[in-house]
Amino acid sequence: MKTPRTLLISCALHLAFSSLGHADEIIFSTSAGDVALSSVANNLEYPWSLAFLPSGEMLVSERPGRLRLVRNGRMSPPIGGLPAIFAKGQSGLLDVVVARDFTHSRIIYFCYGEGADGGARLAVARARLLADESPRLDHVETIFHQIGPVTRGLAIINIGCRIVEAEDGNLFVTLGDHAANSRQALPAQSLDNHLGKIIRIRPDGTSPPDNPFLGTHDALPEIWAFGLRNPEGLAFNPATGELWEQEHGPMGGDEINIISRGNNYGWPLVSYGRNYDGSPVGDGKQKGPGLVDPIWYWAPSLAASGMMFYTGNLFPGWKGSLFNGGLKSKLLSRLVLDGHRVVSDERMLEGLNERIRDVRQGPDGAIYLLTDNKEGRILRMAPRKG
Repeated sequence: MKTPRTLLISCALHLAFSSLGHADEIIFSTSAGDVALSSVANNLEYPWSLAFLPSGEMLVSERPGRLRLVRNGRMSPPIGGLPAIFAKGQSGLLDVVVARDFTHSRIIYFCYGEGADGGARLAVARARLLADESPRLDHVETIFHQIGPVTRGLAIINIGCRIVEAEDGNLFVTLGDHAANSRQALPAQSLDNHLGKIIRIRPDGTSPPDNPFLGTHDALPEIWAFGLRNPEGLAFNPATGELWEQEHGPMGGDEINIISRGNNYGWPLVSYGRNYDGSPVGDGKQKGPGLVDPIWYWAPSLAASGMMFYTGNLFPGWKGSLFNGGLKSKLLSRLVLDGHRVVSDERMLEGLNERIRDVRQGPDGAIYLLTDNKEGRILRMAPRKG
């Protein structure tokens, strides 16, 4: 007697997706009342980025070089088809985003470290995600390779690498300065490399014709903005359509910037922080002519990573707030905004004692977090029931 096909598929799905243990809820007090934090997925090694598919399934990247699909409370084995990932220091598999037209294109984009000249540089790739009983990538194409000095040795730092897709389909990507201190970070002020920049590229990796430095002598055509240190947060403000960026300062001086075409954001000429050895950044100034000042900065540093404007209905009092994860600070920050002005900074989940790498709004209106450690998790934050 032949085994029915539906039974075979069911068995395959059971074997392909491992069951996820759900820890008891942890309750925290916030300005929105008590919230419950529950575990959606466990045993992720340094998870870096979370993206939701239109179906509600989740893609999660792990910095050592794995991409997984979370479906109906189960997590897939590593998805096949990734290019070679250079995973050392802060380099590895980093941001992953789902294309706006994913429903019919199946396209995702991801940022990763690739080996080059004995060190690491960043690359951006696109691929089709086949999310059947054996999830895998198809038609993988690297569309961007970073130009500039590579980072070597143990100190592969300040990588950056967040991606957002604009309404017109173009991609904005953050690229860190790769520098151990401000004295090594001067390439962030030069337009002949991609270090310390935000680039804007088409879905095929080419430069849109209205990029600000296209045709400028010795300037790379992909550059949209420059003078950045280690940008690990990027999001469009849904109220205005503006591109907002969040970046690590040195010792103090993490920033929130509004990114505009062709602007210079000052690093390493000015900073609200200091080098880790206590010496001043540049001439010790916080502002300079022709340099765009941040709308907000944290001192001491939050070690901010992951950035999200909240628009959901589960927390109506938080609509329009800007959420930022904290690594060193081990907290979630909610910035209350009045236009471009930060009114207050609510800090929550400090008792969790977890480094927060990414923060995303789910289709259910809940807030999802990635914890950054060797046994990382996906956490869901929602109002406490009852």
